[in-house]
Parts: sequence; C-alpha cells; structure tokens
Amino acid sequence: MIKQWFKSGSPWIWLNAAAVSTCLILVVGLLALIVFRGALHFWPSNVAEFIYMEDGRKQTVIGEVVDTSSTTALMARASGHAMADDADLLVQHLIKIGNRDLTGMDFRWILDRNIQSRQYPDDILVIERREWGNFYGYPVALKQEGQVIAEGPQVFPVVSERLRDALSVYKQIQRLEKKEIGAVNYGLERLRLKQRRLELNEQWDEAAKQLLAAERGEYERQYREYQTELQALYKTINRNSLVVKASDGREVDMPLAKLVRIYRPNTMSVWAKTGHYFEKIAEFLLDDPREANTEGGIFPAIFGTVMMVIIMSVIVTPLGVIAAIYMREYAKQGFTTRLIRIAVNNLAGVPSIVYGVFGLGFFVYILGGNIDQLFFPEAAPAPVFGTPGLLWASITLALLTLPVVIVSTEEGLSRIPKSIREGSLALGATKAETLWRTVLPMASPAMMTGLILAVARAAGEVAPLMLVGVVKLAPSLPLDGNFPFLHLDRKFMHLGFHIYDVGFQSPNVEAARPLVYATSLLLVVVIVGLNLSAVAIRNHLREKYRALEG
Repeated sequence: MIKQWFKSGSPWIWLNAAAVSTCLILVVGLLALIVFRGALHFWPSNVAEFIYMEDGRKQTVIGEVVDTSSTTALMARASGHAMADDADLLVQHLIKIGNRDLTGMDFRWILDRNIQSRQYPDDILVIERREWGNFYGYPVALKQEGQVIAEGPQVFPVVSERLRDALSVYKQIQRLEKKEIGAVNYGLERLRLKQRRLELNEQWDEAAKQLLAAERGEYERQYREYQTELQALYKTINRNSLVVKASDGREVDMPLAKLVRIYRPNTMSVWAKTGHYFEKIAEFLLDDPREANTEGGIFPAIFGTVMMVIIMSVIVTPLGVIAAIYMREYAKQGFTTRLIRIAVNNLAGVPSIVYGVFGLGFFVYILGGNIDQLFFPEAAPAPVFGTPGLLWASITLALLTLPVVIVSTEEGLSRIPKSIREGSLALGATKAETLWRTVLPMASPAMMTGLILAVARAAGEVAPLMLVGVVKLAPSLPLDGNFPFLHLDRKFMHLGFHIYDVGFQSPNVEAARPLVYATSLLLVVVIVGLNLSAVAIRNHLREKYRALEG
C-alpha cells in the first residue's frame, strides 16, 4: 500500500502543499507582527511615576513601560542577581525615561520587586523635542522674555496655545530657509558656475561681468530681505520658554522653538488619543526625519523610493520590451539566440551587490566622470554626475531587473497564436504594423507582469543602492522648484536603506526598534500599492484584448 502510494505521487503533492502552507503561514505571521508593532508605535502610552529602591536609596522614575521581561531564577542568579530561595522568576520592566540630556540614556531596566509604588499623575507632561528625544516631567512655569507668565496648573493650557503659535512661526522659518533662501543660494551657485564657464571659454568680458553683477545684486537684495524677515521670526519664536522639573528634581528651561509637541497622556480620553495617533501617523508620513532618523517622519525616503521606481520603470520597460521583440520576432532562431537567452536567464541570478559594484565603476566613475568633463568642466573638481545619484541608482536597478522584463515579455509574445500574425499579414499589413497594432497589444499583460516583478524587486533592494546613490539623510529632494526641477544628479533617501540604517546603525537601539517596524510596514504598503496599480492596468489590458485571443 505504502509503495503504491509513493508511486502515485500523492506524498509529493502533500509535501509540496505542506511547504507552501508553511511559507504562507510564516509570511502572514511576519506581516502581522510588522503591522502590530509598526501601527502600535504611534499610540500614546500612559506615563507612570515609580517609587523605586536601588542600592538602598529611594528614587523616583518617570516613564513609559515599553516591555516586560521574565527570567527564571536560575538564569537570574547566573546573571548576578540576588534571588530568594523560594523565588521562581525575576520580572523586569523596560522604561522609556527620556531626558537623555540629563541622564545620558533614553531607556532603563528596573526590577519589579524593587518597585514600592506606581501611580499615573495627571500633570505629567510628555514633551517631544527637536533634539535629545522626549522629556518627561512636571510643569513649573512658562516664561516670556525671562518673565514668568504662568505657574503650576495654569501652565499647560497656556503653553499649548503658545506652542501652536511657535510651530506656525517655525513653519515660516523653514519655508524661508529651505525654499526662499535655498532658491537664492541655488541661483548664486548657478551664477558662479556660469562665470567659471565663461572664463574657461574665454568669453568673460565686460558685458558678461555687468550682466552677472546685475543678477548677483538682485539675488543679494532678496537675500537681505529674507534675512531681515528671518531675524524677526527668530526673535518671535525665541520669546517663550517652558520650565519643567525632571524626576530627580532638576529644573530645565526649554525654549518653545525647540519643542514639537506637548501633551498629558494620563488625562487623554480614547478620542483624544485616537486624534493624537493619526496626527503622529501624518507626521511620520509627511515630515522630515530628525534625531538620527529615530524621530520625526520619513517623507524624503518615501519620495525617493517612489521616484527611483518610476524612473527605473521608464528605463527598463522599453529596453526589455525591445530586446524581447528582437529575439522573438526578428532574430534568427539558432545557437546565438539560445546563448543570449541563457545569458539573460543567468543575469537574473547574479547577486544584487555585483550590480552595485558595476554601477559604481561604470555608470558613476566612467560614464559620469566623462559627462562631467564634457558638459560640466566649470564645476571641477566637484563632481556633478561623477558621483552616486538618483540617475545612476535608477539605471543600475533597471539593469538588475531587465532580465525579468525580457523573459516575461518574450513568454507573452510566444503565447500569441501564429494564425493572428498570418491573418494580419494576409490583410495587407506590414510586419511592423502587425507587431505594433496586433501583437504588442495582446502581449501587453505579459509586459505588465514583468514590470510588476521588476518593481517588487527594485523597491526592496538595498545593497546596490548603498553604492550608487542612497544616503542616510538627503539635504534636499531630487524634485523641487529650481530649474531644471528634476535633479537626477542628487543623492536621495530610500525606505529599504532607512530600515537598515535605523535598525543596524542607530546609536539608540531601543528608540530605533519600533521605527524599524513602522518603516517596514510602510515599505510593504508602498510595494503593494505600486504592484496593485500595475495589476489593475494589466487586468484592464487583458480584458480589452481577450476577444483577440479567442
């Protein structure tokens, strides 16, 4: 019976089904973990005040309970903890205490057995800062130009209103510094390069000097106006400061200009926490990062990922389709064609880091260096295209995903019946017309399948991008309001590299861990969104040309 069962092939079917089911369960479990940890990161937790005994001294610890760990008595004794004879477990709590500028750390472990009391006072403030992370403490006073204007219970409502005004002023400062003054600096740099180009071409005469001097004078006038406006805004935003008392009794005077958000989680209702939750998600999606990428948002990484995938798709799709059309429709089927197909299939198995090394050596140093010498000699010795950037990253990933598009397109072309081609030719159409009006539309779903696979792989790649364009923090986006608007020579941020950087290069591991889950969740959402868009287009094309296939 068993021998016949094996001969029937049923065991291998069940084995394959078990393997597929196991993989599916693991993938779903991983996605569930990412969703749970990533989404929970933004929910405001209550802040506790612990009376804690350590080395015979009583101290106050304020913070959020992030994690709880239970260790067996045997392992606890091996780690150096004193344990009672009847004790079974050692329970520890990981507390986010913040106040890194005072304590030197954001997190600390405390023993549950040493906690004498735990309470959740209503007046504890959580203060999100632009530097040094969160601050936990009690409000003492609000000052305006050094004079106390509110104390005690009156501080929170007054400081909340003043902080809203400070944030509005901060946005104006950011607009002036990044957009207006940034445009002036960009214009001055273009004038400098233009002058250098004229000098190299021996065209730097009196007329050119006067023309550039007039343009430079206009930029300098605009710069002085912006600086005057900026000084007034800085004077306004630095007017107020908040005095807060930490858990150890020290008082800290913090200017409102350096604060992002103030709230009292212990008094917030479920609706208030829900509003705070969505506000934090919006900040995560739309703001720039801060605190070594462990705080703030990741909009530049989202933008860079999507921009790179779009440019890569624009490059790889026509190249892959043209190569597949030539090999299937025009090339003579023989040894050379088979060799090319083998080479294309083998390219799909080359490690991605090899493509990165090739992109760095050929695209960046050779191609980019020669472009700089031919078209941008005035920028020397600073490179323009002779350095990693968005263009070279997109081309490298296009080369990496090219075999996928070629194979998918060629398979789509091979499935089109020969009778359709013959019928078109019999009606008087040329081979090119047959290809353009009949064959390619019917093969378009297969092309979209190749593009879907290419996008899915490219959006998640990290290793080659580290060599050809991705950076930890990009000072400006590749797309802005300065001519030529799309700056393909600029470096950019990427979600995959952001996960690697925050998860493995961050100096603050505990603060970075929840952000890794949140960014991973976002990367999955971006990839799924791009794929669903391509799938919708493919299905539309498939339905459109289904009658031709019949």
